[in-house]
Amino acid sequence: MSYSPERSLLAVILSLMITPALADDVSPATNDDPGTIRVLLVAGLETTLSSQMAGTLGEFKAALGQAVAKDAVLARFDCAEAQARTRVATAELAMARQNLEAKRNLRKLDAVGDLEVAVANTEVQKADGARALAQAQSGYCVVQAPFAGRVAKVHAKPFQTVPAGTPLFDLVSDGALKVRLNVPSNLLPKLQANQALDVDILETGKRYPAHVSAINARVDAVAQTVELEARLDAAHPELIAGMSGTARFPSANE
Repeated sequence: MSYSPERSLLAVILSLMITPALADDVSPATNDDPGTIRVLLVAGLETTLSSQMAGTLGEFKAALGQAVAKDAVLARFDCAEAQARTRVATAELAMARQNLEAKRNLRKLDAVGDLEVAVANTEVQKADGARALAQAQSGYCVVQAPFAGRVAKVHAKPFQTVPAGTPLFDLVSDGALKVRLNVPSNLLPKLQANQALDVDILETGKRYPAHVSAINARVDAVAQTVELEARLDAAHPELIAGMSGTARFPSANE
């Protein structure tokens, strides 16, 4: 049979059209167990602590992976200026109070009018507000842990000068971890809060019991899945946030 360029080109086109169709017939379930669902472990609480003031970091106690108690001091700023403003505001409040007292005594002698007394009283309230503001700003000098946990990331360095809002630490809480997973939306009628599931963690090679704690109120229309949260029944020291694995609902095997 003689060689035909047109026939050869037609064969190539047909092969390109047929190959994707055959590939689409291979379901992902042939490689993965359809009864299992991918999961991710996350901390019950996690946050990024940022500087509430512009300044230079002094004392820097927290290190990567360190366990910290609630209200533990993680860092301190050099706060000489903030403390000086507080002292100035306190002195101005004392002076305003003395002036008010003098105006009241003069009013008893009819030496001043009611307006002057009212103005002096307003000056006291203004000075009291300025002192409260200065004290609040002085409180920004100390960075404390809002809850017990571990330092997951350190963003700053000792003696670094930072503007307000600069991230300093990532903190994750201790205790039982949360499990996040997305299940097919067609399982939604069978799902309920406190439903049991088994979680297999890849990093430890162990299985852990858990229960569904929350079901998202909205279905992902594109992926046709619904997000769930579950809580492990106990705290396990070997587990940390970020580990992954699979989950299986025991009822699915019956």
